[in-house]
Amino acid sequence: MKRNRVVQGLATIALIASGSLLQAEEEKSDIATAVTGGKASIGIRYRYEFVDQDTFPENANASTARLRLNYRTGLWKSWSAFGEFDHVFHVLLTDFNSGGGTTPDKNGVYPVVADPKGSDLNQLYADYTMDENWKFRFGRQRINLDNQRFVGGVGWRQNEQTYDALTLNTNALSNTALSYSYVAHVRRIFGQKVAAGEAKVDGHLLNAKVTLSNDWSVVPYFYFLDYDAASNAANSTATLGARLAGSIKAGEGRIALIAELATQSDAGNNPASYDAQYWHFDATWTLVNGLSLGLAYESLGSDSGVGFRTPLATLHKFQGWADVFIPPGTAPDGINDLFATVKYKLGDWNLTGVYHDFSADTGGADYGTEFDFAVGRSLGKRYGVLFKGAFFSTDAPASYDDTTKFWVMLTANY
Repeated sequence: MKRNRVVQGLATIALIASGSLLQAEEEKSDIATAVTGGKASIGIRYRYEFVDQDTFPENANASTARLRLNYRTGLWKSWSAFGEFDHVFHVLLTDFNSGGGTTPDKNGVYPVVADPKGSDLNQLYADYTMDENWKFRFGRQRINLDNQRFVGGVGWRQNEQTYDALTLNTNALSNTALSYSYVAHVRRIFGQKVAAGEAKVDGHLLNAKVTLSNDWSVVPYFYFLDYDAASNAANSTATLGARLAGSIKAGEGRIALIAELATQSDAGNNPASYDAQYWHFDATWTLVNGLSLGLAYESLGSDSGVGFRTPLATLHKFQGWADVFIPPGTAPDGINDLFATVKYKLGDWNLTGVYHDFSADTGGADYGTEFDFAVGRSLGKRYGVLFKGAFFSTDAPASYDDTTKFWVMLTANY
């Protein structure tokens, strides 16, 4: 009898053990499937950039190419991961200053084309999706908020700006998409070989999109940045604002409207003391024939000789493609930008023209005018071509140079 009980007991233990082993093997298999069953992609982007800037003895001629490799795993117990690696090559034409101290021998000789060569781990993060309303992201990641005026990835440059951060996204509140990110490091476009390529920051980015109706939404936001003393403490700021966006029917098309205002003050390690304002108004009329007409006004104010700053912005999108007003803080009297935009779709080609009139927010001095144009199209599903130019004419030669830029860009994605 005892022997039978012993045998039964051993059999039970063996059954439990085999079940545990089977579960462990299945779990390992699930993890392996998630890792190996993901999706890989390859992107190649070639660009030629020409810059003629008055105060430099030589023009810049930059021929650069970016190879981008990325991989996203499958899902395992609500977890997934993503990695992205970039390498930037300089191809034949290298007569340019790649900026941030990456080519010190060319400082003062050539204008800046901020595309240094080298390798970069652009993104590496894990996602945890608790349910349909809660998602967490841990690691190096891209963060693009709204139109990227305050927080973006600087995607125009070959080496993108990314963030070592923890991000929470939730739709748990009614009609609200809430995003919060804690940022510890900003991985800037100059790469990790120079000090300018990394900024240490105690950053809190809070953004909430509230849907008011099918056509209207409002986005209140608060961005607190406290930069390490060695990482340009002048960028330590607290910015509070709101963005109202929507559209109305107008004839055969629609008019998209944006009204935005924000206030900014010094924060943390900032050695200055100031309070500056930001205003943005935009109206764009899009017609059914592929034509759109836009008129906008953007003002970055100043206080006590300190201008409103947007250190995390995708700056190339704003205040003209010639990038005359980069880096932030270039204009201590602030910048007013009145600009008109025309877009037209001609067959497969997308045509864009923009005219800017720049002036100081304090004192009203004229800074200059700029005309930008772009012509581009997709070539099938994988390829694209873009021709782009920017022509800035200065009214303040003591502060800003006449600048001409031209680009040719080719892209391929697999």
